[in-house]
Amino acid sequence: MEATTDRAPQPAVGLQRTRLRTATVFAVHGAVAGTFATRIPWIVSHLRISDGSLGIALLAPAVGSLLAMPLASRLVHRFGGRTSLRVLLTAWCASLLLPALAPDVVLLFAGLLVFGAAAGMADVVMNAAGVELEQEMGRSVMAGMHGMWGVGGLIASGAGALAAAAHVDARIHFAAASAVLAAVGLYAVQGALDIRPRPGQQKPPRFALPPRSALVIGAVGFCAVFAEGASGNWSALYLSSVAHTSDGIAAASYTGFACALAVTRLLGDHVVRRIGVVNTVRLSGVVATAGTLLVVVARTPAPAICGFVLLGVGVAVVLPLTFAAAGAAAADKSRTIAGIATVTYTSNLLAPAVMGFVSDATSLPVSFALVALLTLTLPFTAFVLRRPVAPAAPAEPATAA
Repeated sequence: MEATTDRAPQPAVGLQRTRLRTATVFAVHGAVAGTFATRIPWIVSHLRISDGSLGIALLAPAVGSLLAMPLASRLVHRFGGRTSLRVLLTAWCASLLLPALAPDVVLLFAGLLVFGAAAGMADVVMNAAGVELEQEMGRSVMAGMHGMWGVGGLIASGAGALAAAAHVDARIHFAAASAVLAAVGLYAVQGALDIRPRPGQQKPPRFALPPRSALVIGAVGFCAVFAEGASGNWSALYLSSVAHTSDGIAAASYTGFACALAVTRLLGDHVVRRIGVVNTVRLSGVVATAGTLLVVVARTPAPAICGFVLLGVGVAVVLPLTFAAAGAAAADKSRTIAGIATVTYTSNLLAPAVMGFVSDATSLPVSFALVALLTLTLPFTAFVLRRPVAPAAPAEPATAA
């Protein structure tokens, strides 16, 4: 969505301040997800539900996100990016309480449906704000934004682990986390860019389906997110069942993978500025494929963990670069980014199930060979992320606090 204002462009110092505020928004979003993830065992114990019931309930956030993300473009068009993000990020923080307060699995599913809907819409708007900021700054910043999401998740998961170890009731933990994160988020949103439609621009549909151009770019993100979801859900099991290691070392494989994602995203913008988007994605595909093939042939812990770390490095920046590429030439950024998010969320939803099906039919190494085939496509499809040399029409700067 093209932004409009009567204000002169911000100086570099102002843009750096805006960048910090926007990065904080991403960190808050990640922190809510990290807070919830650490207390899932408490929810299971509190409700006395089976693993199967939990698995069904945990589908709800993805379903809620997929259903709600196409609504984000209409909200931005009507209320503006900053107001929409302020409301949606606050709702995302507040909805953290819903799974802890649910008295049974049916209401847990309903609560997580709302939780996912708020998460998905906030995700679309904050990525649109990040893309707008990247265009105003004239250099890559989206990888670092997603890196801050990971940092927020890691910090929150550490706090959650301490709360769990101290046997703090999750309802108290979630209430405190929700209040703190909402306060930080509201402060941060005030400094984000305000995306607004041009005067007379046609309203998007109430339920905006992704444009065809978003599907082409989204296919690149689909492959990277599939690899990310497969590793996040199956790396520990791979270490324990294929590499025959202890549960503690098996858990370290995911820790290494998550840290590789966060660190690479924080540093990824520097690589993009040096070698460009297309070459970065091509290099990412090579590294990710090499890491996945190392996992496939590994039968001991050390090479398997190294493989997952390389896989994390390889896929880390692909998703933020797909968001940036989709929004670079889009007339309606929020709608296009919602399309990318829909495709990639679908990939993340499919990955665990597809991996399990292939593993049952063959073996876990064969299922990761499928991941290698997907990451191998990245060097050959990276060209679709090439940015236009010049925009079709001069874009006016967005409003900042």
